[in-house]
Amino acid sequence: VGEGTPATVKEWTWLDIGGLKATIGSRIDGLAMIILLLVAFISTLVQIYSTEYVRGDRRYTHFFASLTLFSAGMLTMVLAPNMAQFILGWEIMGLCSFLLIGHWWEEQANSKAALKAFFTVRVGDMGLLVGTGVLLALFGTLDITKINEGAAAGEYAGSKGLLAFAAVALFIACIGKSGQFPLHTWLPDAMAGPTPVSSLLHSSTMVVAGVFLVARLYPVFHAGLDINVVGHHFNLIAIIGGITVLIAAGLAFVQNDIKKVLAYSTVSQLGYMMMGLGVGAWVPAVFHIFTHAFFKCCLFLCAGSIAHTGSHHSFDMKTDMGGLRKKMPVTFITWIVSTLALCGVPFVSGFFSKDEIIDSAKHNDYKVFFIVGLVGAFMTTAYMTRATYLTFFGKPRGGAAHFVNEHEDHSHDEAEDEVHAGGHAVAHGHDDHHAPVVHGKPLGFAPTDSSWQITVPLMILGFLALVSGYLNAAPFHIEKFHAWVESSIGLHIGEEAGNLPEGPAFSWINALPSIVLVAAGFAVSLLLCKAVFGEKRNALQGLTTRNSLLGAGWRMRDIDEMDMLGFLKLRAWKAARDENRRTPRRAFIDEVWPGLK
Repeated sequence: VGEGTPATVKEWTWLDIGGLKATIGSRIDGLAMIILLLVAFISTLVQIYSTEYVRGDRRYTHFFASLTLFSAGMLTMVLAPNMAQFILGWEIMGLCSFLLIGHWWEEQANSKAALKAFFTVRVGDMGLLVGTGVLLALFGTLDITKINEGAAAGEYAGSKGLLAFAAVALFIACIGKSGQFPLHTWLPDAMAGPTPVSSLLHSSTMVVAGVFLVARLYPVFHAGLDINVVGHHFNLIAIIGGITVLIAAGLAFVQNDIKKVLAYSTVSQLGYMMMGLGVGAWVPAVFHIFTHAFFKCCLFLCAGSIAHTGSHHSFDMKTDMGGLRKKMPVTFITWIVSTLALCGVPFVSGFFSKDEIIDSAKHNDYKVFFIVGLVGAFMTTAYMTRATYLTFFGKPRGGAAHFVNEHEDHSHDEAEDEVHAGGHAVAHGHDDHHAPVVHGKPLGFAPTDSSWQITVPLMILGFLALVSGYLNAAPFHIEKFHAWVESSIGLHIGEEAGNLPEGPAFSWINALPSIVLVAAGFAVSLLLCKAVFGEKRNALQGLTTRNSLLGAGWRMRDIDEMDMLGFLKLRAWKAARDENRRTPRRAFIDEVWPGLK
């Protein structure tokens, strides 16, 4: 699929009500092909990984049924030729996310997390329904091709303000689905589900759906929100994306749960994608979807490998990890490669996509978001260095010490393991429900690492995290990805009004600020990690608990955990107070907002 190649559409009549006809079928273009291959490939690897990870689970078949339908929902949405089918796939994913996040619903924390995700995303979904209705009123059709053509040409029945209203309503849906500020709080709680769910959800399915919606209907957003209009340096998409980049990266610093670090990292990277779309960097933003899927999926599966084999089903980096690099070499190497890609280190995949977003912000005269991108690059490297140090370096702690010191040959004592894993169930509340003593066969060159069903997908994803960026490597004048997806933008490229501006020519001078900040983030974070988490006592240890200003990040985390269910409970408490039914305020605070204690 190349420039100017029209989409291939095959559809059948689904609904015919009055003058409204909705079809069901497929719309294949460059964007759809890339996402189809991405979702299908990563879903296959996650399924293989899951055969070992959830072995012995009480609802083994239910898990795979929901996981498969989850991927099918994303594929249905990607193929949609019209907004009716798009909404169908969108909602299938919402249902499956509820089922998978609450897979171990017996524990209240897991069921609450599933409800939180469901209700929060439903708030955003109202925008999708409203926005689709406005598009129908403006263009008289639900066909995506006709909507894009009409928006690009300025041919619609209504005012520019109504088109802007449709764009804002649709973007509210994207905020909810892709975990953007302020509806981002559900995404870290989605870690309550099994780790393969977290990996698939955060890499190539549900959270990518919001970014995909903006990319698919880009002419609507571009015209409605005045993107790339001369003299306009801000728009809703860029602002929300930029705020999300910084807030999520900041929250990643104050997590002890390794999966929550990765969850906030995903939120931050989704912010980069939205920011890229907001500044007119359509191809770099979509390319970041592509590269991010490989390294983020790999990172989550590495976290699952550690919990499954090395830390007795605990995800707490401070209490149950450390010193695992020698005993889990495959997991360690693939984690390092994927971390380099996430941080945007030169010549690794993330550099070729994320750096293009940052450079495009400057080139398209969005200077504030250029600075946001640079600060985000520094923060990303810093929090991932912290996570890597706590997990693989230093002295083994808790479950990791038990694994490293006493179980080098994986011959676990069943009774002791079960007691140890159960001891962490209350603290962590997830991924301790499958049989902890039944492990598959590891690879011969890594006998103390996880079984081959886990490590083989890690090696494949690690390799792709390393090389996938070379499909669109600007420093080497490789633009294969650009040629494949350019026809999907829906806009002409050029300097004329209403067009998408040409991307900047790559220059190592322009890339230097982000490279320097990535290196600085690594150096600063490594020095602080050695000082704070090392064995030598010094004044930095415990500083955030002694100094209220420096401890603000932890309070920020507690505020972030004040979720939708918390607000509903607050309303119930106020109603009870109004009716003179005495509900102790402290009891409410203890249940809803533990951070206030």
